[in-house]
Amino acid sequence: MMFLSLKHLFSRKKQSILILVGIVIGTAAYVAISGMMLGFQTKLMDQLVNNDAHIRISAREELLTKESLNSFSEAAHVFWTIAPSGRKDSEKIEYPIGWFNKLTNDPDVTFFVPQVNLNVIFNRNRVTQSGRLIGSDPIKQEKMSNIKQYMIAGKFTDISNSGNHIVIGKILLEKLGSRLSETILISSGKGAPQPFKIVGIFETGSRNIDESTAFSSLSDSQKLRGTPSEITDIAVKILNPEEAKEKANTWKSSSKEKILSWQESSASILSVFKTQDIVRNSMTISIIVVASFGIYNILSILVTQKRRDVAILRSMGFTPSDIVQLFFNQGLLLGIVGGLIGLVLGAVICWLMGKIQIEPGRIGTSSGRMIISFDYMIYVKAFAIAIGATVFSSILPARLAGKLEPMDIIRSGGQ
Repeated sequence: MMFLSLKHLFSRKKQSILILVGIVIGTAAYVAISGMMLGFQTKLMDQLVNNDAHIRISAREELLTKESLNSFSEAAHVFWTIAPSGRKDSEKIEYPIGWFNKLTNDPDVTFFVPQVNLNVIFNRNRVTQSGRLIGSDPIKQEKMSNIKQYMIAGKFTDISNSGNHIVIGKILLEKLGSRLSETILISSGKGAPQPFKIVGIFETGSRNIDESTAFSSLSDSQKLRGTPSEITDIAVKILNPEEAKEKANTWKSSSKEKILSWQESSASILSVFKTQDIVRNSMTISIIVVASFGIYNILSILVTQKRRDVAILRSMGFTPSDIVQLFFNQGLLLGIVGGLIGLVLGAVICWLMGKIQIEPGRIGTSSGRMIISFDYMIYVKAFAIAIGATVFSSILPARLAGKLEPMDIIRSGGQ
């Protein structure tokens, strides 16, 4: 039966090649588009999950209103000309020791890093630049993020040495016109600006971070802020990042602090990933559907053209199921061959795209090439889609051929 199927395919070479081209293009397109998009997503997911806390506990920002002061006994006799407004006080974690004990005893927490996040102004001569200063334990901060691999000068742990040392983003450094080992002034808005020596430079590839962020030790940031022993954030890593949202929701029910999981803080990026997946699958399905219609039409025409052969085969003792198998095998063979060629072509396209030079650190590798995913599941899904499409589009013509009766074909003068 397989021999007859192959003979039918080779007897209509042009039609067979057209079907193959459709399947190959659909399969290769799925592999290439998936490899590019999933590579891009893998890069961003690595930055989202491994470059920052899985859960961030931040000081809640409370604003003053007329109702905020109603708890005082004299409040009933107070009539405001101008209602109180603004933030109550500087942000801080109200009871950090309690959080430290809770996080230490939680089996899902791998480690945590107390931090001070400050909005500051960097100053060098007449150049000023607003930005953010993050104060933390440098050794824990290295474990919390990938900052160590982004260092392009100096060592991140050098900020642990006493004496106001900072590690600064490359673009921020360029904007200030400064250089390594130079001292700049940093102001938090409270008190006089303080000198900080630049002991390291990093480049993450994210412009928002590189042009506005610097790191210092926790004690130096607390001193600049004028609030020793206070912290504004606790960055937490847990065993399973996928469970960060559920863990954050559990903690929210028993705390006044602002608690955000990485899924919540990156919701807009994750929604972009879903949109990309929808676009990727839609494009591939469209190509496969067109190829499926081609298979259906060509096999239907083939059944009509081979009515005489079907009559002969039935007269020789072939059963209707054998005839169905004959035409079904043709679609299956085209799906297997077209799918395999499509996988190879898709892999070659992915390999070529991986050679494309782009700006280092953005969506590419450290060597400045595009990140392409070669996840084996891409190839498994592509092959399954190719086989599924060809099987589905071959069933109807094959069943039509199986219903043909020899006497009906002879009476109708079929060829």
